[in-house]
Amino acid sequence: MQMRVASIPRRYAVEIGSICAAIILWQIAADYMVENPFFLPSFTDVVGSFSHEWHNMVGDARVSLIHFGIGMIAGLCVAIPLGICMGWFPVINRIADPIIEILRPIPPLAWIPFAIIWIGISHPSAGFIVFVGAVFPILINTYVGFRNVPKVLIETAMVLGCTKNYSLIRLVALPSAIPQIATGIRVAMGVAWMCVVAAEMFGMTSGIGYKIPLWANFHRMDHVMAYMLLLGFMSLSIDRVFRYFVERRLSTWRKGMVA
Repeated sequence: MQMRVASIPRRYAVEIGSICAAIILWQIAADYMVENPFFLPSFTDVVGSFSHEWHNMVGDARVSLIHFGIGMIAGLCVAIPLGICMGWFPVINRIADPIIEILRPIPPLAWIPFAIIWIGISHPSAGFIVFVGAVFPILINTYVGFRNVPKVLIETAMVLGCTKNYSLIRLVALPSAIPQIATGIRVAMGVAWMCVVAAEMFGMTSGIGYKIPLWANFHRMDHVMAYMLLLGFMSLSIDRVFRYFVERRLSTWRKGMVA
């Protein structure tokens, strides 16, 4: 336990050191190698952009979070139940699999014209594009997680009296498939952020994705880089919170009895 506690500061020291080294290299490259802020703004220029645009960034981040939330929640509500049904009931898998395999390769950006026609230029239309990008990674990983549930777990549960499909899914299959589902959600969140930016570039008047090409048109690449880093920080924060929730709340039983 003492070794574990002692390793925590060391691990964060390495992470902080790597970030500081990257910042120093970035500043040197911008000031002494590229020497053109249009091609590569320096770290200090980007920090200045953060301070100058902070109030606008808060509003744009809120809009992008709304689009991200709409798409991810819709994706979770559709993909997890459908993935469970496909993984547990072979008939449903045979019905749904051909349709999914036709739709899955279509890029989310291809749906932008239909999103504008069906829903209009609004938060739900951007959320729809995010939904298209997020739903398939969650669906596929949920299906694989349920298909890979060890047969011995199901047979043991049935011997102990758990014979109904609902009980087997809730008490046996779902806990076993949680790591695979969580992986699908993490992949979907990364795809969802890319779709947020793309949707806002083509059909919105606010948000991070809208501001990136806007500032690029004004040749303010320091502002562009600032918005890009804001997007990265938001994605990292959400991912860390999600990982903490999964590892500390949903998958604690996998760590065994020893803390």
